[in-house]
Amino acid sequence: MGPLAGVKIVELAGIGPGPMCAMLLADLGATVIRVERKVESQLGIKRPPKFNLLNRGRRQVAVDLKDPEGVAFVRALVAESDAVIEGFRPGVTERLGLGPDDLFRVNPRVVCGRMTGWGQEGPLAQSAGHDLNYIAITGALSMIGREGQPPTVPLSLVGDLGGGALYLALGICAAIIEARQSGKGQVVDAAISDGVAHLMTNFHGLLGAGIITPERGTNIIDGGAPYYDVYLCKDGRYVSIAPIEPKFFALLVKLLELPEDTMPPQNDKARWPEMRAIFAARFLEKTRDEWTELLGKTDACFAPVLTLEEAPAHPHMQARNVYFEVDGVVQPVPAPRFSRTVPDVPEPVVPAAETDPAHALEGWEVLKDLESWKEKGAL
Repeated sequence: MGPLAGVKIVELAGIGPGPMCAMLLADLGATVIRVERKVESQLGIKRPPKFNLLNRGRRQVAVDLKDPEGVAFVRALVAESDAVIEGFRPGVTERLGLGPDDLFRVNPRVVCGRMTGWGQEGPLAQSAGHDLNYIAITGALSMIGREGQPPTVPLSLVGDLGGGALYLALGICAAIIEARQSGKGQVVDAAISDGVAHLMTNFHGLLGAGIITPERGTNIIDGGAPYYDVYLCKDGRYVSIAPIEPKFFALLVKLLELPEDTMPPQNDKARWPEMRAIFAARFLEKTRDEWTELLGKTDACFAPVLTLEEAPAHPHMQARNVYFEVDGVVQPVPAPRFSRTVPDVPEPVVPAAETDPAHALEGWEVLKDLESWKEKGAL
């Protein structure tokens, strides 16, 4: 089930944004087979396989890509695929015999999705990096943090997952649609730095209009405005408020029972420190959950700051069944939601070493030649 049912994708195992992209497509119904290394790599953050949730929803086979028979096997998979996902440095798949030109020869319609930090060309193309580096050169990192403080290191949502995985997934889907019309595949060059730069489009517009400044922590939606911030509560926990619109700001002031006649004007920057002090003092008077009871279902643009452990228990998340549990591991369900082609619950992570190749290749044409591939040493 799922809107991508019938789409077949080969994923050359990598870390971070590549697997996230493959998970997104598998979550939405695509049949994705993950080609793992026979020798474990030393990349990424190590953990027991069942907790490596970005590998969920697809079956795995172990292949030696330095063995010509292994390469031939992957090409056979590609011959019946809509797309390939790889996240190696530029030039690596070409040296393996699995570059775009090699794959187009076995399947002219295949989409080659390439995930890198810096892109397929440019001065940094061959340099190692991680999420923090990719968001640094786009200006995004410079805008995250408090005024007068160094930039704050964010979770890898902005770069690897936002500017990387999501953009590659969208690019692959777009290229598959085009290939079905033209009969020709193409390369999708998804550079994380490109994606993050694109995510910053709105902020370039705000900067150009003079609505924001390059100084982090001084603007409306970067923690500069006291009405768009987090506050400490009586119990040591935090709440968030974000009433940007005047009517929502007025409602928050009313619900907090703050005297309107002495409250600084909402957008008088000179008096923002005064406003922040008023909010800070007021939120210290109750616990986080007490404020949630008072403000949680209003238009005051309020939400409690929950931990990862607390989030699945929030009534709204429970009502929408946002989380499920497999093998004792709580994780989010696929998103977005579809009214008719509802995706199945993702399969749990099963390492290639624990997977019967016959089971992993179910639904693939290469299955009929499985014994031959085994005899050749490809599997």
